[in-house]
Amino acid sequence: MSWDLIVIGSGQAGVPLATRFAAKDKRVLLVERGVLGGTCVNTGCTPTKTMIASARAAHVARTAGRLGVRTGEVVVDLSAVVDRKEAIVRRWREGVAAKLTQARDRLEVRRGHARFVGEREIEVEGRRERGETVVIDVGARPAVPPIPGLPSIPWLDNRGAMDLRKLPQHLLVLGGGYIGCELGQAFRRFGSQVTIVDHHEHLLSREDSDVSQAIEAVFRTEGIALALGAGVDSVASGEGRVTLRLASGRELRGSHLLVAAGRKPNTDDLGCEAAGVALDGKGFVVVDDDYQTTALGIYAVGDAAGGPQFTHSSWDDHRILFDLLVGRGTRHRSSRLVPWSVFTDPQVAGVGLSVRQAEARGIPFETATMPFGHVARAIELDEQAGTMKLLLEPSSERILGVFLVGAEAGELIHVFVTLMQAGASARAVVDAEFVHPTFAEGLQSLVMRLPRYAL
Repeated sequence: MSWDLIVIGSGQAGVPLATRFAAKDKRVLLVERGVLGGTCVNTGCTPTKTMIASARAAHVARTAGRLGVRTGEVVVDLSAVVDRKEAIVRRWREGVAAKLTQARDRLEVRRGHARFVGEREIEVEGRRERGETVVIDVGARPAVPPIPGLPSIPWLDNRGAMDLRKLPQHLLVLGGGYIGCELGQAFRRFGSQVTIVDHHEHLLSREDSDVSQAIEAVFRTEGIALALGAGVDSVASGEGRVTLRLASGRELRGSHLLVAAGRKPNTDDLGCEAAGVALDGKGFVVVDDDYQTTALGIYAVGDAAGGPQFTHSSWDDHRILFDLLVGRGTRHRSSRLVPWSVFTDPQVAGVGLSVRQAEARGIPFETATMPFGHVARAIELDEQAGTMKLLLEPSSERILGVFLVGAEAGELIHVFVTLMQAGASARAVVDAEFVHPTFAEGLQSLVMRLPRYAL
């Protein structure tokens, strides 16, 4: 059968693309081999942030004495935490299904594994389907590092860790990126011993060292052990324990191992070669600035396209590609700002160029920094951990980049995202009247740390 559009995968780009084209009276086929909603709904944003909320509640209760509030013993019912997480995941998954059902007159959802068998042609459940346009939105899965001994032990990925109903005595976390940091801190707050291991010298290794060091200091204060700059030579298990042998010869022992060492695109069983769709050396789909693959009429979006692996980026992919396909596109893949946030506590967030990136590109900049603890609201709430940094382009006074470690940093960063998107001068922050006392007021104080704006 022939379709106007075939979408492979029901992630944060695939579903809105399918429903919007169906609303334009196009015949659309959406194929999904797993559960509806993609990574975000099922194993990513929704479940992790739900469990992190429970972990924060436990931490706030335990530390309420700092605010003069005395509480009794804090008991975490991990099974209840998981039940709550599952209920919220189910709610969002059912919401995706309902949205697709509303478009059923022009949109068919086919459950099964899709594989290319020719030019813009797939096979699913033994039936061949051809699309005028095909969009790949197959996402990614946890990568498995080639560590001797790992295949023989019952290690956890992020999904497995979030399904545990009995608290690990000592969780070893392999990887100090977003997933490792978020889940590592959560399980520490649930009551586990936690050790995070990473071969890089710092957590969140892509960021400038001062950003990484700010969250490392918090982790150490909470009793999370960090083994940084530590390569892993092998993994073994026995007598209910997991042992990591480091390149230095040191051994770390724990009850459970969470592997959070990056993600791998779900393209290895997609049959891309049959359709003329090229993959890069890591298995990501090769696309141009308009999401076009090496095969005419086939596009790729989301995690599988090798861009930023964020839900908001996937959703923005759908907006850009939709406009391009209907002939009104003005934006392109490389022309957007991509903000990000790590939902540790305090949160870590950023947008634009880091000092490291600006220096590598030879871009002139002025910089201002300020401890988050200098913000009045942070002192009043005793949420003082963290730091803030801003990079300014001297001639235009436009903001090049901002990096925040602090309470609600993931919310605060949007002040700068909006200014940067509009191409506005940093003076707009200086001249604005901010409400006192708020965390956002500290952003104005940060900008005014630049000599040109000092009072």
